[in-house]
Amino acid sequence: MGRPMYLSLVTVCAAALLACPLATGWPVDSSFYDEIKRVVYGDDAAATTASPAVDSFATATDSPLLPPLSLPSSQAQNINRPVEVEGWPKSPIPRLGQVSGVAINTVGQPVIFHRGSRVWDENSFNETCHYQHIEEGPILTNTIVTLSPKTGDVLSSWGAGFFYMPHGITIDHQGNVWVTDVAMHQVFKFSPGAFRPSLTFGKRFENGKGYRTLCQPTSVAIASTGEIFIADGYCNSRVLKYSSRGELQRVFPHANEFLSLQVPHSLALLEQHDLVCIADREDMRVVCRGAELSEGSRDQAPLTIQQPDLGRVYAITSHGDLIYAVNGPTSPMIPVRGFTINPMTENIVDHWTISKDAAVQVPHDIAISKDGSSLYVTSINPNRIVKYTMTSVVPLKSE
Repeated sequence: MGRPMYLSLVTVCAAALLACPLATGWPVDSSFYDEIKRVVYGDDAAATTASPAVDSFATATDSPLLPPLSLPSSQAQNINRPVEVEGWPKSPIPRLGQVSGVAINTVGQPVIFHRGSRVWDENSFNETCHYQHIEEGPILTNTIVTLSPKTGDVLSSWGAGFFYMPHGITIDHQGNVWVTDVAMHQVFKFSPGAFRPSLTFGKRFENGKGYRTLCQPTSVAIASTGEIFIADGYCNSRVLKYSSRGELQRVFPHANEFLSLQVPHSLALLEQHDLVCIADREDMRVVCRGAELSEGSRDQAPLTIQQPDLGRVYAITSHGDLIYAVNGPTSPMIPVRGFTINPMTENIVDHWTISKDAAVQVPHDIAISKDGSSLYVTSINPNRIVKYTMTSVVPLKSE
């Protein structure tokens, strides 16, 4: 599908980790637009700010990029919008650190991956992406915590004395737990009930661009057929596909593929369309390409969702034909919020609020229940998890 010129400019700006200037297609007479914006959004609309990212290589910039006005859509259909469950969890989660990951287990319980007292900051890694605090040892707090979906109470926890810098977590159809550790440059598979990994990708504290080494891997997606997709990650900006036995099959993008990634930060599969979708964070877009679970997808052209208000996409999850996404700090004019995306039409079909009290400044991961009734977003600033239920709405054309 053809793209307007401003999207091409957004791509160029994203490569420099900056938001685009006003010249990207918005009206030149910005004062006139600001006046309309005040009427539609209220007097405080122009005062939206974003906090710097915590575990990222870029910070928010003073971009004048403006969100589009909301207009009723004549073709709008009902979709499910996440609505925050206030007062959940009912009690604080003990010793909770930066909550970098969330998944949902086979019985519908949210499982979080957090960093305890460990914090990713500018001193955590050197210029070659090697972790600088190995001598401190692993995190002594249980980093993998299962919560009650009803109350948010802790049901079980484990993982103490193993991880150094937790990042992503995935639970597959068989209950295996997959996690990534960006300090160790490794991905681990834990069988149900096991506390030691049954499968490991990458070399301990050793990064590299080869096929046996990873560099700050971020996310894992597992197909129902067992194929493994690893987003690798902050340094290598690639996605690796393995067989269920851990044998490397493909590297995305291919050497001759007209597709580049800048920090693939999260993955989601749409198996019914044979697609793997990627939160291409620093390119400020979501890209869905053939997962090659069948022969037909090899010829699919990538689908790209990139709109001016999308910002840096931190995490995505899928349910049915839709992608639910959260962005992170990008620009004072791009609010941190949630998005509902139809990847097949390459459109954002809805926007939603991450937290009513505006306390979530850096959302980091997202997961949705198998039945689509509950959704969870975790944050690394502040350290928390938010639960949502789904409410049927008719979204505005651009909300």
